[in-house]
Amino acid sequence: MFENLTERLQGVFRRLRRRGILREADVKEILREIRLALLEADVHYKVVKDFIARIRERAVGAEVSQALSPAQQVIKIVHEELIATLGEPGRLELKGPAPYVLMLVGLQGSGKTTTVAKLARYLHETGHLPLMVAADTYRPAAVTQLESLGRQLDLRVYSEDRAADPPGICERGVAEARRLGCDVVLLDTAGRLQVDEEMMTELEAIARRVHPVEVLLVADAMTGQEAVNIATGFHRRLNLTGIILTKIDGDARGGAAISIRAVTGVPLKFLGTGEKAGGLELFHPDRLASRILGMGDVKTLIERAEAVFDQEQAQRMEEKLRRAEFDLDDFVAQMRQVRQMGSVGQIAELMPGMGKLVGSVDAEDAEQRLRRMEAIVLSMTPEERRNPRILNASRKRRVARGSGTTVQEVNWLLSQFRQLQRLMKQLGRRAGRQRGLLGLAR
Repeated sequence: MFENLTERLQGVFRRLRRRGILREADVKEILREIRLALLEADVHYKVVKDFIARIRERAVGAEVSQALSPAQQVIKIVHEELIATLGEPGRLELKGPAPYVLMLVGLQGSGKTTTVAKLARYLHETGHLPLMVAADTYRPAAVTQLESLGRQLDLRVYSEDRAADPPGICERGVAEARRLGCDVVLLDTAGRLQVDEEMMTELEAIARRVHPVEVLLVADAMTGQEAVNIATGFHRRLNLTGIILTKIDGDARGGAAISIRAVTGVPLKFLGTGEKAGGLELFHPDRLASRILGMGDVKTLIERAEAVFDQEQAQRMEEKLRRAEFDLDDFVAQMRQVRQMGSVGQIAELMPGMGKLVGSVDAEDAEQRLRRMEAIVLSMTPEERRNPRILNASRKRRVARGSGTTVQEVNWLLSQFRQLQRLMKQLGRRAGRQRGLLGLAR
């Protein structure tokens, strides 16, 4: 999402590093570049004005002039002020008698129903027993979608006939949660294509009936500056307690993420990516600021790996490494687990220095290549996957036909695998009781 902004800011910082001493004229030029970069990223103009003023105050003072590396000091100031603009991270406030009611609101198309399921999964994994309530009786298939997500996640969903009134559905859903012993209720309320009086009146009626402990706005990051205006409209009527920003892995310019807290005063609590149930992460301003400045986000990368990598499988892999028995089945298993962490572009964004490298390579081509590699391996027999040395010319032609690839691609994969196998043997000898590369899964 922040690709263009990151590229512009890194260009400013590269020019900074070539200057040993910063004069006031240099600072003025730097601030103009940063201002343009933020405005192009669709950051609210008032937020940009305040942000630049704070940087100017610090950059022209003794804080920079006395620094050994003025350029590094300016980067540090920008990073700190970016964190301050993003605001303190908000966390769910589950206080008082259970069940705790979380009311999710937002416009149609913001990803609200999917986010309800993602949040229910997150709560379940943190020890809660959630119940999702399908209260959107207007959008076709909204109730069906939530019920389907509930079955996929093996989580409860409360729904009624579409003719029922949403405030009544929510009230009866809370009563059902109390009867079932569920401690958290998530309300999937109806949205519209724009903020209107009818929708707000209905949402206010729901809030009066069920007294939610959290009113969370699900906002689409790809709507840019409009997301800030939407948040302001909802906050004025519903007194929002938090914001979940969705589709941050899309091609948005990033302005909503930077502006929304400063303009509304409502804390960001979660960031949503993709359609998968695991695509929801806690908002950390320091991590997001590092991503924006192209510094990566190793902590989030490790957390994703911990959530994806299977501990027992990692233990078995360690044993195989020690015995130098890493085969193509293991290769595919590891590749699938890495892909569960996100797309090539998403993973690279979290690795310091990798975002620019992947930016020069088509991420979609990289994803396609991974899928073709998997298809090649799956077109082999179990014996061939265990012992690729038996793959002669006729076998390779059969594998190429079965996977829709060429013999050259099959040879390339085998060459890459042999190199990886040699590396794994070396790691296996050194691993001992450690997990080697799979230590990331701890």
